Amino acid sequence: MEDGQGAAPATGAADPGGGRAGEIGRRAGRGLRWSVLGNLVMKAGSFVMSLVLARLLVPEDFGVYAIALAASQFVLYVNDAGVIAAVVQWRGRLEEIAPTATVVAIASSAALYGVFWVVAPYFAEMSGNEGATGVIRVLSATNLVYGLTAVRSAALMRRFQQDRLTRANLVGFCVNAPVTIGLAATGAGAYSFAWGQLAGAAVTGVLVVLSARVRISAGLDRAVAGRLLVFGLPLCVSLGIEGVLLNADSVIVGDTLGAAPLGFYLLAFNISSWVPGLVGTAIRYVALPGFSRLAEEDRESLSRGVGRAVPLLVSVVLPIAVVLGTLAPSVVVLLYGERWAPAAEVLRFLAILMVVRMLAALAVDILAAMGETRSTVWLNLGWAVALVPALMIGARVDGIRGAAIAHAAVALLVALPLTALALHRAGVAVAPLASALVRPLLGGALAAAVTTALAHVTPDIPFVRLCVAGGAGTLAFVLLVVPRAELGRLAGRVTGSLNAGTRPVTPGPEPTEEENR
Repeated sequence: MEDGQGAAPATGAADPGGGRAGEIGRRAGRGLRWSVLGNLVMKAGSFVMSLVLARLLVPEDFGVYAIALAASQFVLYVNDAGVIAAVVQWRGRLEEIAPTATVVAIASSAALYGVFWVVAPYFAEMSGNEGATGVIRVLSATNLVYGLTAVRSAALMRRFQQDRLTRANLVGFCVNAPVTIGLAATGAGAYSFAWGQLAGAAVTGVLVVLSARVRISAGLDRAVAGRLLVFGLPLCVSLGIEGVLLNADSVIVGDTLGAAPLGFYLLAFNISSWVPGLVGTAIRYVALPGFSRLAEEDRESLSRGVGRAVPLLVSVVLPIAVVLGTLAPSVVVLLYGERWAPAAEVLRFLAILMVVRMLAALAVDILAAMGETRSTVWLNLGWAVALVPALMIGARVDGIRGAAIAHAAVALLVALPLTALALHRAGVAVAPLASALVRPLLGGALAAAVTTALAHVTPDIPFVRLCVAGGAGTLAFVLLVVPRAELGRLAGRVTGSLNAGTRPVTPGPEPTEEENR
C-alpha cells in the first residue's frame, strides 16, 4: 500500500482554530519551519564551499559553470511538465495519479535532456565558450534525476513532510561538497561543479524515493495524463515567463550601459533577492499544498486562508524592504566596500520590487492550488509585456537607477493590480485584504520615517547606522503592527524556552491515514 494516498495538507494561511483548516495551518507551520531551516543551512554551506572553490579554480572555470548553469536552470522550469505541482494540487488520492504522473515526468525530463544533449554545443558557442559543451551535458543530467523522483518529491510536499525533504537535500549537499572540492583540487575545472551537483542530486533522489514510501509503479491513463498536462503545461509557460522577468533587466542593462554598470546593478539585484531566495522559496514549498487542501474544503476557507497569509507575508517582508530602501548605502558599503556604493541607488528601488515579487509568487501558488494555471500565464505575461519597454526607456534615460525605477514602477502599477485581478476572477475574496493591509502599510510608513530621521543624526558608520536607525525602525514597525496579545504570547514562548533548558523535545506523531487523504 502507498503511504499517504492523499494530501497531507498545510498552509500557514489557515484559521488557527480547530477543525480541518486549523490542522492545515498547524502542519503548514511545521513544514515552513523545516523549509526555512533547510534553506539557511544550504545557503550557508554553499557560501563556505564557494570560498574554498575560489581558491582552487580560476575565473574561467566559474564562467564555464555559469554558462552550464544557465542552460540547466532554463530546462528546470519546464523539466517535469508541471507534474510536481499537479500531483500536489490533485483532488483525490495519490494512488489514482502516481503511475501516470511518473511516466509523464520521466518522459518529459528524458526528452528535454535529449534535446539539450544535441543543442549543448550550439548553446555553448552562442554563449562564447565552446568548452562548456561537456559541462552542460553533465549538469543537465541533474534534471533527469529530478524527473525520475518528481512524483515522490510531490508526495512529500503534499503531506507536508518537509523534514524528510530537508534531510534528503542536506545529505545530498554533504555529498556534493566533498565531490566538488575533491575534483577541483585534482584539476577537474568546471567539471567539478557539474559532477558534484549530479552526485548530490542522485543521493538526494534515492533518499526522497525511500522516505516518500510511494510504491514505484508506472502506467498510462490517457484521461489522467490529459488532466495533468492541462494543469501543468500552462504553469510551465508561466514559470518560463517568470524566468524572463528575472533576467530581462540584466540583458537590457548590459546591452544598453555596458559591463561595469551591469555589475553594480546585479549586485543590488542579488541583495534584493536574498529574502525571496530564502524565505520565499520556503513559503513556496508549503503554499501550493496548503492552499490546495483549503480549496478542497470550500472557497470560503481558501479566502480566509489568503486573508491571513497575505498580511502575514507583508508584515514579514515590509520591514526588511524598508531597511534596504532607506539604508541602502550602509548595507552596500558594509557588505562590499565603498567602491560598490553606486549599487545603493539601485537597491533603494529594487527593495520595492522584492515585496511585489513575493506577493506575486504567493498569488501564483494560490491560483495553481485552485487549478487556475492559465491565469498565472496571463499574470506573468502582462507583467513581462509592460516591463521590457519600461526597462529600455529607464536605462536610456537614467542609467541603472532608471532601470531600477522602471522595474519598481511596473511592479507597483502593473503587476500588483494584475495579481489582485487574477485572484478576484478566480473567486478569492480580495476586498477584505485591503483593510487587513492597512496596519502593515502604516507600520511600513512609520518605520521608514523613524529610520530616515535617525539615519540623519547617526554617525556615518554603516554598522552603527544599521543597528541604530534600522533597529529603531524595525522596532517601531513591530510595536505598531503586531498585536499586544501576540507579543505577550511570543514573550511567553521565549521565556518558556529559556526555562525549559535542555529538556528533550518529543516529536509530533506521524500523519494518520485519514489526515493523509
